[in-house]
Amino acid sequence: MEACKGAFFWQRKFQAFGHDVRIMSPQYVKPFVLGQKNDGNDAEAICVAVQQPSMRFVPNKSEAQQDIQALHRARQRLVNHRVALIL
Repeated sequence: MEACKGAFFWQRKFQAFGHDVRIMSPQYVKPFVLGQKNDGNDAEAICVAVQQPSMRFVPNKSEAQQDIQALHRARQRLVNHRVALIL
């Protein structure tokens, strides 16, 4: 599965059903996309990329880890807005 906002949620759901789910960073999938970016080409690129022996995957994240990450991103956004007002 390609990493996106909801990928970790779906990873947890699929793992609850007993599936082995691995998430890949989009930057590693992009070189395998042939043609325009659409769902079919993305799925084909993921299938080809996953078969590469040196493919690296994103580590699993729990809900707590995602919550903390969301707090850090929100705080960073507030800091960036405050700095932008000063300049």
